[in-house]
Amino acid sequence: MRSKLGTHFKKASVISGSVTQSKVNQSTFSRSIIGTSSRKSLNLHAESKMGERNLSMVSKQSIKIFDDDGKDVSPQPLFQAEPGTVPQKQNKLFTPPDASGIGASDIFSSISLQHTAFNASFVGPFTRSTFGASTVSRSSKETESMTEDIEETGFKREIASLSEIQGKQHEMQPTEEDLDKIINIFLTDTETLWLLDMPPALTATDSENADLVRVRNQAYEDLCKDKVGNDKYIERMMQTFSGAPKNKEVQCDRIILEDTGVMASVWDLYDSYLSPESLPMKEAVDRAIETKNISSSRLSESRGTQSMNSLGRGDSFSSSIADIERLALTRIPDEVEPDSEEILKSEKFLQDLFFMERVVVENTFQSRLAAYRQLPVIADPDEDEDKISAMPSNIVSPSLNRLWSFACDVTKGHNVSSMSWNKKNSDLLAVGYGQFGFAEQKGGMACCWSLKNIMWPERIFHCECGVTAVDFSAVHPNLLAVGMYNGTVAIYNVQNNEDFPVLDSSDNPNKHTSPVWQLKWIEHDRGNLGDDKGEILVSVCADGRITRWHIRKGLDCNDLMKLKRTGSGKSKKSSNEKERKGEAFISRQAPGMCFDFLPKDSNIYLAGTEEGHIHKCSCSYNEQFLDTYRGHKGPVYKIVWSPFCPDVFLSCSADWCIHLWQQDVLLPILTFSNTTNAVYDIMWSPSSALMFGAVSENRVEIWDLGVSIIDPVIVNEANPGVKLTSILFAKNTDCVLIGDSD
Repeated sequence: MRSKLGTHFKKASVISGSVTQSKVNQSTFSRSIIGTSSRKSLNLHAESKMGERNLSMVSKQSIKIFDDDGKDVSPQPLFQAEPGTVPQKQNKLFTPPDASGIGASDIFSSISLQHTAFNASFVGPFTRSTFGASTVSRSSKETESMTEDIEETGFKREIASLSEIQGKQHEMQPTEEDLDKIINIFLTDTETLWLLDMPPALTATDSENADLVRVRNQAYEDLCKDKVGNDKYIERMMQTFSGAPKNKEVQCDRIILEDTGVMASVWDLYDSYLSPESLPMKEAVDRAIETKNISSSRLSESRGTQSMNSLGRGDSFSSSIADIERLALTRIPDEVEPDSEEILKSEKFLQDLFFMERVVVENTFQSRLAAYRQLPVIADPDEDEDKISAMPSNIVSPSLNRLWSFACDVTKGHNVSSMSWNKKNSDLLAVGYGQFGFAEQKGGMACCWSLKNIMWPERIFHCECGVTAVDFSAVHPNLLAVGMYNGTVAIYNVQNNEDFPVLDSSDNPNKHTSPVWQLKWIEHDRGNLGDDKGEILVSVCADGRITRWHIRKGLDCNDLMKLKRTGSGKSKKSSNEKERKGEAFISRQAPGMCFDFLPKDSNIYLAGTEEGHIHKCSCSYNEQFLDTYRGHKGPVYKIVWSPFCPDVFLSCSADWCIHLWQQDVLLPILTFSNTTNAVYDIMWSPSSALMFGAVSENRVEIWDLGVSIIDPVIVNEANPGVKLTSILFAKNTDCVLIGDSD
């Protein structure tokens, strides 16, 4: 049927729709065929229940489909059967899903309808409507042959009884209004589904690439023709060489196996089994008391008289509580008093004391630590308000205010010889303690102080003799290099609490034989182009050697320079030549006191000597000096390059003077002298290019060249009987550290 392909339907389309949607009735009838003595029975099943009026209407009218412009767009049949062609046999013709609801009067009409449909199904070409070709008939001979073929297939239908058919009710017939309705059906294109796509290997002769394909095919044919018998193409045999296999034996350490056994006693197993169930004594008693209170409260809330049964339950409940208490007391062992010595020696107790000590110290020194870190100070509520208001609000002249002192009973009475900040942790300070005089020598130490606890050092490393120099490594911040008065160079690991160095130069045959006055970790260029940098340890000693130390299996060293004595520059002839030669032979080496490497070139460094000269040296040439700066009249104690201007450096000496030098000028540019004592230490300020600090025997001086080049801006006198020895600026704040002899 073609009802699904139209857009506008007439009355006939409604009828065909009703035929499709209605229930299929099944009828059984017998038909006699002329010219035969036997009767063939057919079970024909109608597709739907139709009246005679509807059938006549369908036969007279054909389905027409019109578009919006009124043009006939009825689809043509897709299949045109050839005349005289017999349709394919069907085993199940007009199989009805439901055969109920047919009366006796509808049997004959159903038979006629089925007969009409049966004749129409066997006609040659199909028309637009199944019922439109109902007039076509076949000869009885052909019909009989067809019915015989259907009956021979073996499919027989059961004939329904007439009483069963009469019991069914008639279905509702469509009304005139339903038949006059116009049904709109819209057809849309569906998506094309590609099941198989095989690109062709052929090219059409009229395509764009046809000429290119012809050229490539012709070139291939020519190549195949020319290859046969051509000298350019010769078959040759090749051999591939493979490496000769070798058999090698490998030996490994012997695997040692050990058998261990563990034994658990019966009482241990029993106690372990009962430990999760056992309760502490206090918890068991509290639960029993709580249960008893609940029971008493419940009894007090009840009013009136109580029966003997309830009293009996209360007595049993109280007896059960008593049994629970006795059971808990018997199960709980006697408490063992802990040993006080074990508690004091336990690691957990020491760790708790460690953190508690830090908390107490930070609370005590909160105002001073806040001033050091330039944070707002929290006022103490217990402090007198009158005292706070009496403090001056404005300070006109700069001054130094003492915040705290890194001191304890262990460091009391030791001289501070050197100080160094940790390169990674700016709150960690290393301090070396040792005497400078030969007759005053005693055991020294190196301590690591932290700002989190300024009352006691974090690490204490004891040494055989006095410590003269300390410095932290930048690449490995946990390594602390220590130089001693007897010439030993040691390296400590501050991560450990062990009181001995991880490396030292005591077993090195080339070790120093005099006090190591200064040592420093330097990033030195290893390659020729300076792209490969490594850290080395450099030390200067009173034996006249500047030594470079390498960490390999131990501490290995080689000399960068051997400092030699130089004349005063004036040639004076002495009458006693023997005495002159003997004096020159005895004092050939000049004791080194200090050094500093050029920031922009780690191959150039300055070395200060005991005779008052400053030598400019190179790591690539150790035979003689590049230049010599003459200006001091006594031993040079310290040389420092400026962190802001790489060609300027400062030097201090025992001749009471501080000189400002420029690298290209061999004479001092400026000289600062404001005391009559030796200047032991100097240092540039890390926050200002014109400010530096200096320490003499009894005073601290802070110079600002932008304010004055004659007098220091800040002068702070030392306590009576105390000598100042070293100075160190803080990295991230406007504070300075001063070392003394106390």
